Amino acid sequence: MKLLQAVSPLGGLDRSHGALRLRAGEPGRITWIAPYPGEETNCSHALQAALSLSFPSPGETRSSLAGRILWSGRVQALLLGPQAPATLSGLAAVVDQSEAWAALNLEGAGAVEVLQRLVPLDLRAAVFPAWRTARSLLGHMNTQITPRPDGFEILVACSMAHTAAREIEEAMRSVAARSQL
Repeated sequence: MKLLQAVSPLGGLDRSHGALRLRAGEPGRITWIAPYPGEETNCSHALQAALSLSFPSPGETRSSLAGRILWSGRVQALLLGPQAPATLSGLAAVVDQSEAWAALNLEGAGAVEVLQRLVPLDLRAAVFPAWRTARSLLGHMNTQITPRPDGFEILVACSMAHTAAREIEEAMRSVAARSQL
């Protein structure tokens, strides 16, 4: 009898072009949290007590030793890493999204130029500094983009993971070739 095993939608993706590198990320557990109307403050207190994380304001990423929480829309967040605390029961809708998202890490000089070809946001560090976050489009795909000091963390739907990787790699080739001119 064969047992089913979970596999990453991106496998061992690790591609480089020039100074740019695109790798499959490992965000761990991903939980969507949406406080019920009027429970935003109580939800934030429950997160703070259990994980030393408070609910993020628009565009914020908050981190603790337990994990990270990313703003992902009006009164919505994605908790990366730990399991959502049971104390959120009755305060928020809590849905495990671990199998719905795939993570990509884009690193290296030129990462901003790569994503500027695909994303309708100003991703320059002066406008979108490390550890901010935004929901946007990458081409035609919904995405969550978080700049890091060494590049970007990009979350896309698992069903679009290969398409996103292909689009990013194509832009990487163009940026790498242009840097050789």
